[in-house]
Amino acid sequence: MHPLLSKPSKYIFGFSLVEMMACVSIIGIISFMAIPSVTRMRGDSERNLAIARAEALNLAQASYIQVRGRTQAALDWTAAGSSDAKYALLRTYLSYAETTLTAYMPSGYTITFPASITSMTKVGLTSPTGIIYY
Repeated sequence: MHPLLSKPSKYIFGFSLVEMMACVSIIGIISFMAIPSVTRMRGDSERNLAIARAEALNLAQASYIQVRGRTQAALDWTAAGSSDAKYALLRTYLSYAETTLTAYMPSGYTITFPASITSMTKVGLTSPTGIIYY
């Protein structure tokens, strides 16, 4: 028999239960501290996405007026009664456009279009917590 295998080793390579519990508890504490930050970052990113899409709608309004002309754009805008109909007019001028306004905006955020397109007023943006001024 090999001489190293016959002697009991005083060194045992492995982890004890206490060391494993310490590692698990440290990972738990780190994740406990990280979860609120991740949740806050997700809320901030949805808010930033809503603001970016509202700005894209503002630019689409300007493009729509330039292409159609001020008079025709005003007539089309007043003929489109609902927000979805107004969104349908602007959809071709957006680089990323869903089929409906509800699908275009992040969940919980709503857009209010101005009554007149020729006034070049920004669209109103409302979040679940209130109005967002951007």
